[in-house]
Formats: sequence, structure tokens, C-alpha cells
Amino acid sequence: MSEAPSGDSPAPAETSKQRVLLVTGLAGAGKTTALQVLEDLGWETIDNFPVRLLRGLISRPQHQQAPLAIGFDSRTRGFVPQKIIEIVEHLTRRDDLSVSTLFIDCSSGELERRYNETRRRHPMANDRPLQEGIRAERELLGPLRNWADLVVDTSELTSNELQQHVRTLFGDEQSNPMTITISSFGFARGMPPLADLVFDMRFLDNPHWVPELREQTGMDEPVGEHIRRDPAFAESFERIRDLLLTLLPRYDAQGKSYVHIAFGCTGGRHRSVFTAEQMAQGLRSAGFSPTVRHRNLGSRITDEIEGIKR
Repeated sequence: MSEAPSGDSPAPAETSKQRVLLVTGLAGAGKTTALQVLEDLGWETIDNFPVRLLRGLISRPQHQQAPLAIGFDSRTRGFVPQKIIEIVEHLTRRDDLSVSTLFIDCSSGELERRYNETRRRHPMANDRPLQEGIRAERELLGPLRNWADLVVDTSELTSNELQQHVRTLFGDEQSNPMTITISSFGFARGMPPLADLVFDMRFLDNPHWVPELREQTGMDEPVGEHIRRDPAFAESFERIRDLLLTLLPRYDAQGKSYVHIAFGCTGGRHRSVFTAEQMAQGLRSAGFSPTVRHRNLGSRITDEIEGIKR
């Protein structure tokens, strides 16, 4: 690398290109869903932005910026497809931008079904039949569809399938990994309201009824040893772990952002705490990064809570 001549300021560091995606398409085809997924993937998103102001919105980046997705359709103020194409073509000539366009399409019959199902009014129907509004919008957007870099037809896609497709097109393996929470709780103090998977560990021998273990918790090794000695623990733990290792990748593939796995026992201090900690270790060994929370770890110890000794 050559050095800057003596007395001259060094050349500014090269900045990576700002990624800009324009998202448009027929009303009801799925533009809003696509933008929501992009936002989840870490994009900055703006919907129904007046495209004539686009050049003023995008300044020259001085440092790495999050990719920007801008949504617009026939409802956007000043929507004139040919002028939009001219503005975007001007932006594509800038050496600091990487601009592309995604068009969300859908068959007229499927759009009619969606509008009839939701009872929403089509933006271009006004006082005329729905079919005419869809036909008019399709004709208006024709130049944009032909010009777009990517066209996604949602006629045969569910909302979930569209979300997965957008993630495939614009996501990466490092963006927004699924958040996994493992918690422990006591059934005697109420179920966790937002858990996705709940496992009842009350079939294990209860350390509460062992005098020297009562004041300890599932975080203490003597309690852990007591639970491990229960003949039912090892097999049940392995089965639950294998189930989670099967389910978690599938949840991730379905686009689920958060998974809460809860383990319960009677008081929430011994069996559930130990199992939650052990399961977190098992999932970490498999490449996941769970967060562990113990809801009732500091709760008061009473025989009434624990129930009848068995």
C-alpha cells in the first residue's frame, strides 16, 4: 500500500456500500409482512415513504450503516411508477449505494379472496367493484413489476411461508439468532404465563423432605446428587433433551424469535432448578445459548407449599 505524500492528509477510509431495498407490490399481496420480517432481520424499515423524497433521505454514509428497506405502493403520496424508476436509476449510479427492488405480486383471484375475507376496501376500488380496483392497480404497477430485481408471487404462499422466503432471500446465519430462555418455577406459586414448553418434574423424589437438603436449592451439589440418584432422572432428562434438540431447529426454521422452556416442581427451589441448569448446559453443548432464570429460587420454605410427604 502506498503512503500519502508528505504534507497531505491521508485518504479517507473506504466505506462499505449502504444497502437499500425498495419493497413494493399489489395492495394485499404481502408488502407489510415482508417489511416486518426485514425489520426482525436487523434492517431499518420505512413504509409508505414518499419516493420523491428518497434522494434526500439517503445521505452518504460515513460509517457502516444498517441496511434500509423502504416500502411504497399505489397508496403512497405522489406514486408515479415511471418517476420512481427514474429516481432509483439515479441512485444506482452512486458508488456508495447498493440499491435493489423487491416486488410482491399475487393473483387477482387470491387478492379478491383476501379482501373478501378481511372485508377491507381496496385502495383503488373506491365506488367500483373490487375486481376493477385490482385490475387498475395491476396495470398501474406493471412497469415496476417488469423493472424490479426480484419478484415474489404470494398466490400460493401462507403468511408464514412468505416470512420464511424473505428470511431466505435477505437473512444470514448471524442475524438475530433465536432467543432461548430456560426457567424454573413452582406449581404451588402459579404457572408461568408465557412458556412455550412446560415440563413437570414433580415425579422426582423431593429433596425438601430430606432435612439436610431442605434449606439448600437445586444450585447446590448435594441437592443435585440427590436428584441424580433418582432412577427416573437420567432417562427422563435425556428424552427431554433429545426432544428439545429436535424442536428448537424447527422453531428457528419457522421464524420463531423467542422460545421459553419452563421446568416446574412443587415449590420451585430444588428439582426444577437443578433440571433447568442441567438442561441449559446440555443445550450449550449442542451450540445453543440459552438464558436461565429461576422464578422461585428465593421463595419462602414451608411444608404447606410442598404438600404431603410421599
